[in-house]
Order: sequence, then C-alpha cells, then structure tokens
Amino acid sequence: MAEKHSHEVHRTRAKSVKSVKCAVLTISNTRTEETDTSGQLIRNLLESEGHSVVRYQIVRDDVWQVRKTVVSWLTDDEVDAVITTGSTGVSPSDIAVEAVKPLLDKSLEGFGELFRSLSYDEVGSAALMSRAFAGVANGKIVFCLPGSQKACQLALQKLILPELRHLVWTVRGQK
Repeated sequence: MAEKHSHEVHRTRAKSVKSVKCAVLTISNTRTEETDTSGQLIRNLLESEGHSVVRYQIVRDDVWQVRKTVVSWLTDDEVDAVITTGSTGVSPSDIAVEAVKPLLDKSLEGFGELFRSLSYDEVGSAALMSRAFAGVANGKIVFCLPGSQKACQLALQKLILPELRHLVWTVRGQK
C-alpha cells in the first residue's frame, strides 16, 4: 500500500474544520452594497461551501481605513479568515497591498504566483498588473484579491476554497 503524502494526511485531518468564519472587505471608491458584485460573489461562494461570512464591509481606497478594518477583524475571535477584494492593481488609488501586507506575519508567496499563472491563462500578459497576495496575520488567513468578479471567482474556486479548511487547520497549529 502506498504511503500518503503529508499534505494528503493534513487535508484529511483538516476536514475537522467544518466551517471557516470569514470576513469580506470590499475596497472601492465607487461600490455600494447594491453594486458590490465581487463582494457578493465571494460571500455566495463561501456560503455555498459551508463557510460563514461573519463580517462584511465596504471601505474607500484609503490605507488607514482599510488597515483599521482589517486590524479589527484580525483581533476578532469570531473571524478565522479575511478576504479583501479590490485595490490590488497599480493605479495611484490601488492601496490594498500597502494597507494590508505590513500586517502579515507570514506571506503565502505561492498564492500570488499561482493566481497570476491562472490569470495569465484567461487574460494574458495583463495578469502581471495584479498584486494579489495572501498570508497569515495574528493566526488568521488573509487573502487580497482584485476587484473583478472573474478574478474573484478564479481565486475562490481554484485556490482558496480547495485549501481554506486546510490553511485554517494548519495555522491553528493542529497536529
């Protein structure tokens, strides 16, 4: 009988995490709750996989407002993971990286690399303009995604949802 790889063993054990409590932050100067299609998509996809969205907010493209919101969620016992959407590009108003990345204790470099690789298959060389990233802060998983619905769907379906329970289980230090 072949020995299972450790990631397979961990993923099996991580199924003990039944539901991840998520906070979703839309970063935009123009979106409202009615027009926040990417934030709504993220919420729907998370809930369809049995996770709960315990916090949701829209904030303007302002480093300090974004940071204040994310820090409040990183210190909230009701939150296991934070997902932001928007403001990850290279325009002057795109500030998610500057607001959130300094809060990370550890970076998940593979997330950004894989996301841009998958994006390249869909949008070509424009994928290089994405600064999407992920990491761990205060024992919680953090993902910062672009504002496009297609990009959010790609990230959730191909990367985040398949590993979310496993990531939370691992960050909690489960053995």
